[in-house]
Amino acid sequence: MAHQESSQVGNRRAFLRVMAGAATGVAAGGIPAIVAAQKAPSFPKGTRLNVLEWVSFVPASDVEFKRLAAEFGKLAGVEVTVDQINMNDLNPRIASAIETRSGPDIIMMISNWPHLYADGLADVDDVAEEIAKRDGAYYEHNRKVSVVDNRWKAVPLCSVPSTWTYRDDWFKEAGATKFPDTWDELRKVGIELKKKGRPLGQAFGHSLGDPNNWAYSVTWGFGGAETDDKGKVVINSKETIEAVKFTVAFWKDCLDEGGLAWDDSSNNRAYLAGTISGTINGASIYFVAKRQFPDIAKVTNHGHMPKGPGGRFYNIGGQGRSVMKYSKNQQVAKEFLRWFMDRPQYDKWMAANDGYVVGPTPYWEKHALWERDPKLVPFKEASKYGRWPGYPGPPSRKASEALVKYILVDMYAQAIKGMKPEDAAKWAESELKKAYA
Repeated sequence: MAHQESSQVGNRRAFLRVMAGAATGVAAGGIPAIVAAQKAPSFPKGTRLNVLEWVSFVPASDVEFKRLAAEFGKLAGVEVTVDQINMNDLNPRIASAIETRSGPDIIMMISNWPHLYADGLADVDDVAEEIAKRDGAYYEHNRKVSVVDNRWKAVPLCSVPSTWTYRDDWFKEAGATKFPDTWDELRKVGIELKKKGRPLGQAFGHSLGDPNNWAYSVTWGFGGAETDDKGKVVINSKETIEAVKFTVAFWKDCLDEGGLAWDDSSNNRAYLAGTISGTINGASIYFVAKRQFPDIAKVTNHGHMPKGPGGRFYNIGGQGRSVMKYSKNQQVAKEFLRWFMDRPQYDKWMAANDGYVVGPTPYWEKHALWERDPKLVPFKEASKYGRWPGYPGPPSRKASEALVKYILVDMYAQAIKGMKPEDAAKWAESELKKAYA
Protein backbone atom coordinates (compact mmCIF):
# COMPACT_ATOMS: atom_id res chain seq x y z
CA MET A 1 0.00 0.00 0.00
CA ALA A 2 2.87 2.38 0.86
CA HIS A 3 4.32 1.81 -2.61
CA GLN A 4 0.94 2.55 -4.22
CA GLU A 5 0.51 5.79 -2.23
CA SER A 6 4.05 6.84 -3.14
CA SER A 7 3.28 6.15 -6.79
CA GLN A 8 0.12 8.24 -6.64
CA VAL A 9 1.98 11.15 -5.06
CA GLY A 10 4.67 10.88 -7.72
CA ASN A 11 2.05 10.86 -10.46
CA ARG A 12 0.41 13.97 -9.05
CA ARG A 13 3.73 15.77 -8.79
CA ALA A 14 4.62 14.82 -12.35
CA PHE A 15 1.23 16.05 -13.51
CA LEU A 16 1.67 19.33 -11.66
CA ARG A 17 5.13 19.83 -13.17
CA VAL A 18 3.68 19.39 -16.65
CA MET A 19 0.74 21.64 -15.92
CA ALA A 20 3.08 24.32 -14.60
CA GLY A 21 4.44 24.62 -18.11
CA ALA A 22 1.01 25.16 -19.66
CA ALA A 23 0.57 28.35 -21.56
CA THR A 24 -2.89 29.14 -20.17
CA GLY A 25 -4.34 29.03 -16.67
CA VAL A 26 -7.44 26.94 -16.10
CA ALA A 27 -8.65 28.43 -12.83
CA ALA A 28 -8.60 31.72 -10.97
CA GLY A 29 -4.99 32.55 -10.16
CA GLY A 30 -3.70 30.39 -13.02
CA ILE A 31 -1.29 27.47 -12.94
CA PRO A 32 1.14 28.92 -10.34
CA ALA A 33 -1.64 29.20 -7.78
CA ILE A 34 -2.71 25.63 -8.45
CA VAL A 35 0.84 24.36 -7.99
CA ALA A 36 1.31 26.37 -4.79
CA ALA A 37 -1.89 24.88 -3.39
CA GLN A 38 -0.72 21.34 -4.43
CA LYS A 39 -4.06 20.60 -6.03
CA ALA A 40 -4.82 19.09 -9.40
CA PRO A 41 -6.06 21.76 -11.82
CA SER A 42 -9.75 22.44 -11.63
CA PHE A 43 -11.36 22.38 -15.02
CA PRO A 44 -15.04 23.36 -15.06
CA LYS A 45 -17.23 20.78 -13.37
CA GLY A 46 -18.60 18.25 -15.82
CA THR A 47 -15.78 18.75 -18.32
CA ARG A 48 -15.49 15.75 -20.60
CA LEU A 49 -12.73 14.68 -22.93
CA ASN A 50 -13.34 12.15 -25.68
CA VAL A 51 -10.44 10.47 -27.50
CA LEU A 52 -10.78 8.42 -30.69
CA GLU A 53 -8.04 5.86 -31.37
CA TRP A 54 -7.48 2.83 -33.50
CA VAL A 55 -7.75 -0.67 -32.10
CA SER A 56 -4.10 -1.51 -31.70
CA PHE A 57 -2.63 -4.73 -33.03
CA VAL A 58 -1.10 -5.10 -29.54
CA PRO A 59 -3.97 -5.52 -27.04
CA ALA A 60 -1.77 -4.54 -24.08
CA SER A 61 -1.29 -1.13 -25.71
CA ASP A 62 -5.03 -0.44 -25.63
CA VAL A 63 -5.28 -1.56 -22.01
CA GLU A 64 -2.44 0.73 -20.95
CA PHE A 65 -3.74 3.71 -22.92
CA LYS A 66 -7.16 3.44 -21.30
CA ARG A 67 -5.54 3.12 -17.89
CA LEU A 68 -3.48 6.24 -18.46
CA ALA A 69 -6.51 8.14 -19.77
CA ALA A 70 -8.41 7.25 -16.60
CA GLU A 71 -5.43 8.33 -14.49
CA PHE A 72 -5.39 11.72 -16.20
CA GLY A 73 -9.12 12.02 -15.61
CA LYS A 74 -8.66 11.53 -11.87
CA LEU A 75 -5.76 13.97 -11.68
CA ALA A 76 -7.50 16.66 -13.71
CA GLY A 77 -11.05 16.16 -12.50
CA VAL A 78 -12.18 15.40 -16.04
CA GLU A 79 -14.33 12.57 -17.36
CA VAL A 80 -12.25 10.92 -20.09
CA THR A 81 -13.74 8.44 -22.53
CA VAL A 82 -11.75 6.48 -25.10
CA ASP A 83 -13.40 5.08 -28.22
CA GLN A 84 -11.49 2.64 -30.40
CA ILE A 85 -12.30 1.55 -33.93
CA ASN A 86 -10.51 -0.37 -36.66
CA MET A 87 -7.77 1.55 -38.44
CA ASN A 88 -9.54 1.53 -41.80
CA ASP A 89 -12.65 3.10 -40.23
CA LEU A 90 -10.80 6.13 -38.83
CA ASN A 91 -10.77 8.07 -42.09
CA PRO A 92 -14.53 8.30 -42.61
CA ARG A 93 -15.06 9.07 -38.91
CA ILE A 94 -12.63 11.99 -39.07
CA ALA A 95 -14.23 13.38 -42.22
CA SER A 96 -17.69 13.10 -40.69
CA ALA A 97 -16.64 14.75 -37.43
CA ILE A 98 -15.12 17.73 -39.24
CA GLU A 99 -18.11 18.10 -41.56
CA THR A 100 -20.64 18.04 -38.70
CA ARG A 101 -18.33 19.99 -36.32
CA SER A 102 -18.99 17.48 -33.58
CA GLY A 103 -17.34 14.39 -32.19
CA PRO A 104 -14.15 13.49 -30.34
CA ASP A 105 -11.88 16.17 -28.92
CA ILE A 106 -8.71 14.26 -29.86
CA ILE A 107 -8.37 11.91 -32.84
CA MET A 108 -5.44 9.73 -33.84
CA MET A 109 -3.88 10.69 -37.15
CA ILE A 110 -2.07 8.14 -39.31
CA SER A 111 0.72 9.13 -41.70
CA ASN A 112 0.14 12.51 -43.33
CA TRP A 113 -3.56 12.82 -42.51
CA PRO A 114 -2.92 16.14 -40.71
CA HIS A 115 -2.34 17.59 -44.19
CA LEU A 116 -5.59 16.10 -45.44
CA TYR A 117 -7.66 17.47 -42.54
CA ALA A 118 -5.63 20.57 -41.62
CA ASP A 119 -8.56 22.98 -41.84
CA GLY A 120 -10.39 21.02 -39.14
CA LEU A 121 -7.47 20.72 -36.73
CA ALA A 122 -6.34 23.10 -33.99
CA ASP A 123 -2.74 24.31 -33.80
CA VAL A 124 -0.68 22.43 -31.20
CA ASP A 125 2.65 24.20 -31.66
CA ASP A 126 3.14 24.79 -27.94
CA VAL A 127 2.82 21.13 -26.99
CA ALA A 128 4.80 19.70 -29.92
CA GLU A 129 7.69 22.12 -29.54
CA GLU A 130 7.85 21.63 -25.79
CA ILE A 131 8.32 17.88 -26.32
CA ALA A 132 11.02 18.44 -28.96
CA LYS A 133 12.87 20.80 -26.64
CA ARG A 134 12.88 18.16 -23.90
CA ASP A 135 13.46 14.94 -25.88
CA GLY A 136 15.33 16.15 -28.95
CA ALA A 137 14.24 16.92 -32.49
CA TYR A 138 11.58 14.66 -33.99
CA TYR A 139 12.50 12.21 -36.71
CA GLU A 140 12.09 13.93 -40.05
CA HIS A 141 9.13 11.82 -41.15
CA ASN A 142 7.26 12.47 -37.87
CA ARG A 143 7.80 16.21 -38.28
CA LYS A 144 6.98 16.37 -41.99
CA VAL A 145 3.58 14.71 -41.65
CA SER A 146 2.53 16.78 -38.62
CA VAL A 147 3.48 20.32 -39.75
CA VAL A 148 1.22 22.09 -42.24
CA ASP A 149 2.14 25.60 -43.41
CA ASN A 150 4.63 25.88 -40.54
CA ARG A 151 2.02 25.06 -37.89
CA TRP A 152 1.88 21.84 -35.90
CA LYS A 153 -1.47 20.17 -36.61
CA ALA A 154 -0.71 17.00 -34.65
CA VAL A 155 1.48 16.05 -31.73
CA PRO A 156 3.71 13.20 -32.99
CA LEU A 157 2.93 10.02 -31.09
CA CYS A 158 5.13 7.29 -32.56
CA SER A 159 6.03 5.33 -35.64
CA VAL A 160 4.98 1.76 -36.34
CA PRO A 161 7.63 0.49 -38.75
CA SER A 162 7.02 -2.70 -40.68
CA THR A 163 10.09 -4.83 -41.23
CA TRP A 164 10.06 -8.32 -42.70
CA THR A 165 8.85 -10.96 -40.26
CA TYR A 166 10.27 -14.30 -41.37
CA ARG A 167 10.85 -17.94 -40.42
CA ASP A 168 14.61 -18.17 -40.03
CA ASP A 169 14.48 -21.98 -39.92
CA TRP A 170 12.75 -22.16 -43.31
CA PHE A 171 15.00 -19.45 -44.77
CA LYS A 172 18.05 -21.47 -43.71
CA GLU A 173 16.63 -24.54 -45.44
CA ALA A 174 16.29 -22.38 -48.58
CA GLY A 175 19.95 -21.35 -48.34
CA ALA A 176 19.70 -18.02 -46.47
CA THR A 177 21.62 -17.88 -43.19
CA LYS A 178 20.42 -14.30 -42.67
CA PHE A 179 17.67 -12.15 -44.13
CA PRO A 180 18.58 -11.05 -47.68
CA ASP A 181 19.95 -7.53 -48.01
CA THR A 182 18.61 -6.74 -51.49
CA TRP A 183 15.33 -7.31 -53.33
CA ASP A 184 17.05 -9.52 -55.92
CA GLU A 185 18.53 -11.69 -53.17
CA LEU A 186 15.14 -11.98 -51.49
CA ARG A 187 13.58 -13.05 -54.79
CA LYS A 188 16.14 -15.87 -55.15
CA VAL A 189 15.32 -17.16 -51.67
CA GLY A 190 11.60 -16.64 -52.27
CA ILE A 191 11.71 -18.84 -55.36
CA GLU A 192 13.15 -21.70 -53.31
CA LEU A 193 10.64 -21.16 -50.52
CA LYS A 194 7.65 -21.21 -52.87
CA LYS A 195 8.93 -24.42 -54.50
CA LYS A 196 8.80 -25.98 -51.03
CA GLY A 197 5.20 -24.80 -50.52
CA ARG A 198 6.29 -22.00 -48.20
CA PRO A 199 5.64 -18.79 -50.17
CA LEU A 200 6.15 -15.28 -48.89
CA GLY A 201 3.01 -13.22 -48.31
CA GLN A 202 2.06 -9.66 -49.24
CA ALA A 203 -1.27 -7.80 -49.15
CA PHE A 204 -2.34 -5.82 -52.21
CA GLY A 205 -5.88 -4.98 -51.11
CA HIS A 206 -7.24 -1.64 -49.91
CA SER A 207 -5.83 -1.53 -46.41
CA LEU A 208 -3.73 1.32 -45.07
CA GLY A 209 -0.74 -0.56 -43.69
CA ASP A 210 0.89 -3.46 -45.49
CA PRO A 211 -0.17 -2.75 -49.10
CA ASN A 212 1.15 0.82 -48.92
CA ASN A 213 4.32 -0.35 -47.21
CA TRP A 214 5.14 -2.44 -50.26
CA ALA A 215 4.00 0.10 -52.84
CA TYR A 216 5.96 3.07 -51.52
CA SER A 217 9.07 1.26 -50.24
CA VAL A 218 9.59 -0.75 -53.43
CA THR A 219 8.94 2.24 -55.70
CA TRP A 220 11.54 4.31 -53.84
CA GLY A 221 13.90 1.34 -53.59
CA PHE A 222 14.03 1.06 -57.38
CA GLY A 223 14.58 4.82 -57.74
CA GLY A 224 10.99 5.77 -58.61
CA ALA A 225 8.74 8.30 -56.91
CA GLU A 226 5.20 9.59 -57.29
CA THR A 227 6.47 13.19 -57.37
CA ASP A 228 9.75 15.07 -57.46
CA ASP A 229 10.90 17.39 -54.68
CA LYS A 230 8.67 20.18 -56.03
CA GLY A 231 5.56 18.02 -56.05
CA LYS A 232 5.44 17.41 -59.82
CA VAL A 233 4.09 13.96 -60.76
CA VAL A 234 6.95 11.79 -62.07
CA ILE A 235 5.61 8.28 -61.43
CA ASN A 236 5.75 7.23 -65.08
CA SER A 237 9.50 6.62 -65.18
CA LYS A 238 11.89 3.87 -66.18
CA GLU A 239 12.62 3.28 -62.48
CA THR A 240 8.96 2.86 -61.55
CA ILE A 241 8.35 0.50 -64.45
CA GLU A 242 11.28 -1.62 -63.26
CA ALA A 243 9.73 -1.71 -59.78
CA VAL A 244 6.42 -2.87 -61.28
CA LYS A 245 8.12 -5.53 -63.42
CA PHE A 246 9.99 -6.77 -60.36
CA THR A 247 6.76 -6.95 -58.33
CA VAL A 248 4.96 -8.95 -61.01
CA ALA A 249 7.85 -11.42 -61.18
CA PHE A 250 8.06 -11.55 -57.39
CA TRP A 251 4.33 -12.26 -57.23
CA LYS A 252 4.61 -15.21 -59.60
CA ASP A 253 7.86 -16.58 -58.21
CA CYS A 254 7.60 -15.97 -54.48
CA LEU A 255 4.23 -14.83 -53.16
CA ASP A 256 1.05 -16.49 -51.94
CA GLU A 257 -1.46 -15.70 -54.67
CA GLY A 258 -4.28 -14.86 -52.26
CA GLY A 259 -2.66 -11.52 -51.50
CA LEU A 260 -4.74 -9.44 -53.91
CA ALA A 261 -7.66 -9.76 -51.51
CA TRP A 262 -5.66 -9.46 -48.29
CA ASP A 263 -5.95 -6.67 -45.75
CA ASP A 264 -3.62 -5.85 -42.86
CA SER A 265 -4.66 -8.84 -40.78
CA SER A 266 -4.68 -11.51 -43.51
CA ASN A 267 -0.92 -11.99 -43.63
CA ASN A 268 -0.77 -12.16 -39.83
CA ARG A 269 -3.17 -15.09 -39.85
CA ALA A 270 -1.39 -16.79 -42.74
CA TYR A 271 2.01 -16.54 -41.05
CA LEU A 272 0.76 -17.88 -37.73
CA ALA A 273 -1.03 -20.70 -39.56
CA GLY A 274 2.28 -21.69 -41.16
CA THR A 275 1.12 -21.11 -44.75
CA ILE A 276 3.66 -18.34 -45.51
CA SER A 277 7.32 -18.04 -44.57
CA GLY A 278 7.67 -14.27 -44.36
CA THR A 279 5.76 -11.01 -44.75
CA ILE A 280 6.04 -7.25 -44.31
CA ASN A 281 4.53 -6.46 -40.92
CA GLY A 282 4.87 -4.67 -37.63
CA ALA A 283 5.94 -6.61 -34.56
CA SER A 284 2.39 -7.78 -33.85
CA ILE A 285 2.86 -11.22 -35.47
CA TYR A 286 5.81 -11.92 -33.21
CA PHE A 287 3.93 -10.81 -30.09
CA VAL A 288 0.95 -13.04 -30.84
CA ALA A 289 3.32 -15.92 -31.54
CA LYS A 290 5.07 -15.44 -28.19
CA ARG A 291 1.72 -15.61 -26.40
CA GLN A 292 -0.07 -18.29 -28.38
CA PHE A 293 2.43 -20.08 -30.64
CA PRO A 294 5.75 -20.23 -28.75
CA ASP A 295 7.24 -22.77 -31.15
CA ILE A 296 6.70 -20.33 -34.04
CA ALA A 297 8.05 -17.42 -31.98
CA LYS A 298 11.32 -19.28 -31.43
CA VAL A 299 11.98 -19.52 -35.16
CA THR A 300 10.66 -16.04 -36.03
CA ASN A 301 13.02 -13.16 -36.69
CA HIS A 302 12.93 -9.74 -38.35
CA GLY A 303 14.88 -8.34 -41.27
CA HIS A 304 15.20 -4.89 -42.82
CA MET A 305 13.34 -3.81 -45.92
CA PRO A 306 15.72 -4.89 -48.69
CA LYS A 307 17.75 -2.43 -50.73
CA GLY A 308 17.03 -1.76 -54.38
CA PRO A 309 19.03 0.15 -56.98
CA GLY A 310 17.82 3.38 -55.39
CA GLY A 311 18.56 2.42 -51.79
CA ARG A 312 16.71 1.17 -48.71
CA PHE A 313 13.48 2.90 -47.73
CA TYR A 314 10.61 2.44 -45.33
CA ASN A 315 7.18 3.96 -45.74
CA ILE A 316 6.81 5.35 -42.21
CA GLY A 317 4.34 8.20 -42.08
CA GLY A 318 4.21 8.01 -38.31
CA GLN A 319 1.23 8.53 -36.06
CA GLY A 320 0.09 11.57 -34.15
CA ARG A 321 -2.84 12.91 -32.18
CA SER A 322 -4.75 16.00 -33.23
CA VAL A 323 -6.96 18.35 -31.26
CA MET A 324 -10.07 19.07 -33.27
CA LYS A 325 -10.81 22.71 -34.08
CA TYR A 326 -14.51 22.28 -33.28
CA SER A 327 -13.72 20.99 -29.78
CA LYS A 328 -14.89 23.16 -26.88
CA ASN A 329 -12.25 21.47 -24.72
CA GLN A 330 -9.09 22.33 -26.63
CA GLN A 331 -7.13 23.36 -23.54
CA VAL A 332 -8.01 20.14 -21.69
CA ALA A 333 -7.08 18.16 -24.81
CA LYS A 334 -3.70 19.85 -25.01
CA GLU A 335 -3.01 19.21 -21.35
CA PHE A 336 -3.81 15.54 -21.84
CA LEU A 337 -1.40 15.27 -24.77
CA ARG A 338 1.29 17.17 -22.85
CA TRP A 339 0.85 14.86 -19.86
CA PHE A 340 0.69 11.65 -21.91
CA MET A 341 3.84 12.47 -23.86
CA ASP A 342 5.80 13.24 -20.70
CA ARG A 343 8.38 10.55 -19.99
CA PRO A 344 6.77 8.78 -16.98
CA GLN A 345 3.54 8.14 -18.90
CA TYR A 346 4.96 7.56 -22.35
CA ASP A 347 7.52 5.12 -20.96
CA LYS A 348 4.72 2.92 -19.60
CA TRP A 349 2.79 3.03 -22.85
CA MET A 350 5.88 2.25 -24.91
CA ALA A 351 6.75 -0.65 -22.60
CA ALA A 352 3.22 -2.04 -23.04
CA ASN A 353 3.77 -1.96 -26.82
CA ASP A 354 6.91 -4.07 -26.31
CA GLY A 355 8.66 -2.88 -29.48
CA TYR A 356 5.63 -2.48 -31.75
CA VAL A 357 6.01 1.31 -31.67
CA VAL A 358 9.08 3.50 -31.95
CA GLY A 359 9.15 6.84 -30.13
CA PRO A 360 8.93 10.05 -32.22
CA THR A 361 12.38 11.28 -31.13
CA PRO A 362 15.76 9.53 -30.84
CA TYR A 363 15.49 9.76 -27.03
CA TRP A 364 13.41 6.58 -27.02
CA GLU A 365 16.08 4.58 -28.84
CA LYS A 366 17.63 4.14 -25.38
CA HIS A 367 14.58 2.34 -23.97
CA ALA A 368 15.43 -0.89 -22.16
CA LEU A 369 13.01 -2.99 -24.22
CA TRP A 370 15.37 -2.89 -27.21
CA GLU A 371 18.05 -4.62 -25.14
CA ARG A 372 15.69 -7.26 -23.78
CA ASP A 373 14.90 -8.74 -27.19
CA PRO A 374 17.47 -8.32 -30.00
CA LYS A 375 14.91 -9.66 -32.50
CA LEU A 376 13.16 -6.29 -32.27
CA VAL A 377 16.18 -4.10 -33.06
CA PRO A 378 15.35 -3.71 -36.80
CA PHE A 379 12.17 -1.87 -35.81
CA LYS A 380 14.16 0.70 -33.86
CA GLU A 381 16.63 1.10 -36.72
CA ALA A 382 13.94 1.46 -39.39
CA SER A 383 13.28 5.11 -38.50
CA LYS A 384 16.64 6.03 -40.03
CA TYR A 385 15.27 4.97 -43.41
CA GLY A 386 11.76 6.33 -42.90
CA ARG A 387 10.11 8.45 -45.59
CA TRP A 388 6.63 9.93 -45.94
CA PRO A 389 3.96 9.61 -48.65
CA GLY A 390 4.83 12.10 -51.37
CA TYR A 391 8.59 11.85 -50.77
CA PRO A 392 10.75 13.53 -51.96
CA GLY A 393 8.03 16.14 -52.31
CA PRO A 394 6.10 17.56 -49.35
CA PRO A 395 3.59 15.34 -47.50
CA SER A 396 0.79 17.58 -48.68
CA ARG A 397 -2.98 17.20 -48.75
CA LYS A 398 -2.55 16.00 -52.33
CA ALA A 399 -0.11 13.29 -51.22
CA SER A 400 -2.68 12.27 -48.60
CA GLU A 401 -5.35 11.94 -51.27
CA ALA A 402 -3.06 9.73 -53.33
CA LEU A 403 -2.40 7.59 -50.26
CA VAL A 404 -6.03 7.07 -49.24
CA LYS A 405 -7.04 6.41 -52.85
CA TYR A 406 -4.45 3.58 -52.99
CA ILE A 407 -3.10 4.78 -56.33
CA LEU A 408 0.34 3.20 -55.93
CA VAL A 409 -1.13 0.01 -54.48
CA ASP A 410 -3.53 -0.32 -57.41
CA MET A 411 -0.73 0.33 -59.90
CA TYR A 412 0.96 -2.83 -58.64
CA ALA A 413 -2.27 -4.81 -58.22
CA GLN A 414 -3.37 -4.10 -61.79
CA ALA A 415 -0.01 -5.20 -63.16
CA ILE A 416 -0.22 -8.39 -61.11
CA LYS A 417 -3.65 -9.01 -62.66
CA GLY A 418 -2.21 -8.71 -66.17
CA MET A 419 -1.92 -5.04 -67.13
CA LYS A 420 1.40 -4.24 -68.82
CA PRO A 421 3.79 -2.54 -66.37
CA GLU A 422 4.13 0.41 -68.76
CA ASP A 423 0.35 0.81 -68.86
CA ALA A 424 0.09 0.49 -65.09
CA ALA A 425 2.59 3.33 -64.70
CA LYS A 426 0.64 5.45 -67.21
CA TRP A 427 -2.58 4.74 -65.31
CA ALA A 428 -0.94 5.77 -62.03
CA GLU A 429 0.36 8.94 -63.69
CA SER A 430 -3.15 9.87 -64.81
CA GLU A 431 -4.66 9.22 -61.37
CA LEU A 432 -1.88 11.05 -59.53
CA LYS A 433 -2.26 14.09 -61.76
CA LYS A 434 -5.92 14.21 -60.73
CA ALA A 435 -4.96 13.99 -57.07
CA TYR A 436 -2.19 16.58 -57.42
CA ALA A 437 -4.16 18.94 -59.68
